[in-house]
Amino acid sequence: MKGTRAQDDMSQCLSRDELEEASASWGFVECAVPGGLLTLVVTWELTRPATTRENFSARVVTCVAFALVMVYLLIRVRRRAARELGEVRAVARAAQETLIRPLPPRLDGLALAARQISASRGAEVGGDLYEAVATAHGVRVVIGDVRGHGLPAIGMVAAVLGSFREAAYDEVGLDGVLRRLDRAHQRQLRDQLGRGAAPGRADPGAAEQECLSAEEFVTLLLLEIGADAEVRALNCGHPWPYRLGRGAARLAGGEPLPPLGTVPLPASLPPYRCGRLLPGETLVLHTDGAEDARDADGRFFALPEALTRAAAGPPLPPAAVVRQLHTALLRHTGGRVTDDMALLVLRNDRPATDERERVPPQSGAPVPGPTRPASSHRPCPEGRGR
Repeated sequence: MKGTRAQDDMSQCLSRDELEEASASWGFVECAVPGGLLTLVVTWELTRPATTRENFSARVVTCVAFALVMVYLLIRVRRRAARELGEVRAVARAAQETLIRPLPPRLDGLALAARQISASRGAEVGGDLYEAVATAHGVRVVIGDVRGHGLPAIGMVAAVLGSFREAAYDEVGLDGVLRRLDRAHQRQLRDQLGRGAAPGRADPGAAEQECLSAEEFVTLLLLEIGADAEVRALNCGHPWPYRLGRGAARLAGGEPLPPLGTVPLPASLPPYRCGRLLPGETLVLHTDGAEDARDADGRFFALPEALTRAAAGPPLPPAAVVRQLHTALLRHTGGRVTDDMALLVLRNDRPATDERERVPPQSGAPVPGPTRPASSHRPCPEGRGR
């Protein structure tokens, strides 16, 4: 049954390919045949000897009539090509959205928004990845950056995201999720090495696999926001996110682990405890492309200053923060993107159990009720803990 279905799918693919080739060939015929005929008619009409009863203007009228027919055929072919290009782009967009799925606006009391910019022209995805899912263990979020950029990195992005979308539900702890992602990364590397091997060549050795693994790494940040808004994190060489509340500050959690794939994971992987995400507070996750973006003079994009401006006024919804950062990045680079960029913003919209926990409005706006003491905001500790 499976073999029959696979054969049917293959025949359908071959039929589509044959139809596309036939369509392209017919488009060429539609242009070439009338074009050749027009050339012959114009050449004949303008070069043949005139008769005594024939007027030269009649020849010109004949040439113009044939030219109009040719223009009509060219317009028809161009419109069909534009329609086919639109259909191809629609299919590509659907495939890209299947890989990097649009995040829901709300997830278990958290407001979400994300945006990605690919370095490959015409592509909406590249070497950056992100995902957020609501599980029985809390909302789990991943953001990462595959070595390289653009379309060549999509295979590894698909492998890592596919593993996360299963492991996030299955694994009790973040350490289990990270180990699943590491195994998916290693499988993808072996597949890449196997496809690149010459026919008849023996399986690649351990030394060659280790060399490829050191070159094809992934930086990853795993976050878990529990029902009590406690933030836990595991970081493999990725930039720490920013916390927006009373200003913008880096969510520092100590020394990250090496990027995924460079060295084996340690036997013990206790996640960092980064304190609670208070109601109204926002986390801004990003890839290094946002910090490494340069303008025409080689100056880096000032991400901390842009986030400070975003946190200075009244609290913005995540979509507005993403839109503001996206506009600032494109303005800074002049639209010349040389590396993939990804932004993921989440805000705690869960009701506050204590009014003192609520983040007050900024810019001198009146504060409804008492504010919490500054000492109650615990920074992420430098060490690790359970």
